[in-house]
Amino acid sequence: MINEEIRDREVRVVDQNGEQLGVMSSRDALALAEQRQLDLVKIAPQARPPVCKLMDYGKYRFEQSKKEREFRKNQKVITVKEVRLSATIEDHDVDVKFKNAVKFLKEGNKVKVTIRFRGRQITHSEIGRQVMTEFAERIKEYGTVDKAPTIEGRNMSMFISPKAAD
Repeated sequence: MINEEIRDREVRVVDQNGEQLGVMSSRDALALAEQRQLDLVKIAPQARPPVCKLMDYGKYRFEQSKKEREFRKNQKVITVKEVRLSATIEDHDVDVKFKNAVKFLKEGNKVKVTIRFRGRQITHSEIGRQVMTEFAERIKEYGTVDKAPTIEGRNMSMFISPKAAD
């Protein structure tokens, strides 16, 4: 709340330099703020009496949005990339999928490795599990397995996250 929105009878006032000005009526505090060409901003409404600060509110909001933009800019977005294998995959195809997975991990993304079982392949899920464990063994120098291979319906999936940079 700022300026006239503050309805409390008494407020503790802090000036723009952080120095305590004491407890005064909100009307006096507002007059002091207008005299200094600043805004009266309630910063601790739960305190008794509430704490208000004299500040340039427009400048304060600009600084806050600037900090927020800077924070968002430095934030790394991690996405999950998917690599699909099959229970009957050939060696060369595994090499291609391995290279793609390594590229994704080097970019800092997580990788979801899935195998979709077709027809009666689901009865031999141990073959798919073997393919997954071999893939995980090959990629262990680039990433770590977050979630071991699990079967959900006709799909088997595992998650690999990139290794922390040393």
